[in-house]
Amino acid sequence: MKILVTGGAGFIGGNFVHYMLDKYPDYQIVNLDLLTYAGNLETLKQAEANPNYTFIKGDISDRGFIMKLFQKEAFDIIVNFAAESHVDRSIMNPGIFVTTNVLGTQVLLEAAKETGVKRYHQVSTDEVYGDLPLDRPDLFFTEETPLHTSSPYSASKASADLFVLAYHRTFGLPVSISRCSNNYGPYHFPEKMIPLMISRALADESLPVYGKGENIRDWLHVEDHCSAIDLIIHGGNAGEVYNVGGHNERTNLEVVKTILRELKKPESLIQYVTDRPGHDRRYAIDPSKLERELGWKPKYHFDTGIRMTIQWYLEHESWWKNILSGDYKNYFSQNYRERLEQG
Repeated sequence: MKILVTGGAGFIGGNFVHYMLDKYPDYQIVNLDLLTYAGNLETLKQAEANPNYTFIKGDISDRGFIMKLFQKEAFDIIVNFAAESHVDRSIMNPGIFVTTNVLGTQVLLEAAKETGVKRYHQVSTDEVYGDLPLDRPDLFFTEETPLHTSSPYSASKASADLFVLAYHRTFGLPVSISRCSNNYGPYHFPEKMIPLMISRALADESLPVYGKGENIRDWLHVEDHCSAIDLIIHGGNAGEVYNVGGHNERTNLEVVKTILRELKKPESLIQYVTDRPGHDRRYAIDPSKLERELGWKPKYHFDTGIRMTIQWYLEHESWWKNILSGDYKNYFSQNYRERLEQG
């Protein structure tokens, strides 16, 4: 089995590469990543020693490049993680989100159709559903919840999802989509909330919290997300959407206070800042379809998972400090270009 993982140098994609190499030693895993600001090959140092792992630098929106790659490699399964994913960045520069998240997805779909890929899987987000009211804890996102986007980021992901489903209905391409809640765990890029708060707390810097910190997110450990995708690409029905959630709802303020408590830092580091435009109030996923049809169950409860995550960051300071300093960007040139020259 040969699997193409796009965006495999990112947070969730990198964890998925490690997960699949560990679980399926006979699979060939090809990682395609453009190495934009959030792509970090240092995440995959361990994978580089595996003969079944290959890294290719490239852009999913480059049609000519993608078609040649698919024709050459004859992939069995595509798992598309490649995406611009930061809401604040989408507010500042929406155009790049359309290029990568929408056009890039369509290019991959076309290549998958032309080369007879057995399964195309799109990694999406619960943000395509919009948000839920804070005073209705009985409401959850299901796969039938209408799409109601709030940001340029979520609008681009919803557009990509619709293209995926259209390629199934129009061309019969075997596709699947997973929509996950907020992920956390190892190798999370430090601009995202949990690693940002950890790194700033360790440096005794202020921890910026939007509004009053009342916004609620359903937190999913990245390993639980990887196991869900594994089940879907191997046993999920073509043309289906599966929600992946951890049943771990916390307010942003609760998460920040948990991190401070674990690091034995004072709550006085919390600094409330002006809320983000169009900030979604609450996300909450109902994953019962995935549980019922494929037998998936999350392994990690948030209270356990966040302690493990904090410990990981304490033990891997060089990884995230290289990102904060910008040194991680040199990894490709120092390691891959030298190999190419030697070859």
